Amino acid sequence: MRVLLFGATGMVGQGVLRECLLASDVQEVVAVGRTPLTQEHDKLHQVLHTDMLDFQPLENLLQGFDACFFCLGVSSVGMDEAKYTHLTYDLTLVAASTLARLNPQMTFVYVSGAGTDSSETGKVMWARVKGKTENALLRLPFKAVYLFRPGIIQPLHGVRSKTPLYQSVYTLLGPLLTLARRLWPARVVSTEVLGQAMLTVVRQGNAQPVVEQVDINRLANERV
Repeated sequence: MRVLLFGATGMVGQGVLRECLLASDVQEVVAVGRTPLTQEHDKLHQVLHTDMLDFQPLENLLQGFDACFFCLGVSSVGMDEAKYTHLTYDLTLVAASTLARLNPQMTFVYVSGAGTDSSETGKVMWARVKGKTENALLRLPFKAVYLFRPGIIQPLHGVRSKTPLYQSVYTLLGPLLTLARRLWPARVVSTEVLGQAMLTVVRQGNAQPVVEQVDINRLANERV
């Protein structure tokens, strides 16, 4: 399969990229982003693009893909709703709408988060915005859309957070997170398991578009 990856420099994106490059049925990964990757691989091609709200210049490069893993995301800390909506809803829908038009056969996988509010009416701002984004994605004419809602994510295999504070916490709590994944698999997931599960839904689908933490673990175990 040919895969498009958005957010490859982020923690989740790094983990998904690793699993894609290891997968024998992935023939090409095209990473689209503002920041160049230091990683090189025969399967990996990079497309640097500064304006993530305008993909018209790239349309000839964004066709013929089987899957898109959309791992872009920002923290809502310190943001008002308008700014967070712009960076979460607007940015995602511009990219997804373009891809749906160019690749109607595509499976689109969006990384959301545990606690996302599908009603769009709850008190938690980030959860409402994520819910609005999820609902809009489901209305696009893709072959399939899957909305992943992981809980706490543990980076593995050299994957690192771009936020120094977060990375310090992950480093400090690494052994505890490993134990927590064993004790509370419904709340903690690794970047490895998340990437494997995302590949599984492209290969074989899933009964429901919303993929909660317990489903992520199950799908990773079902990988071929």
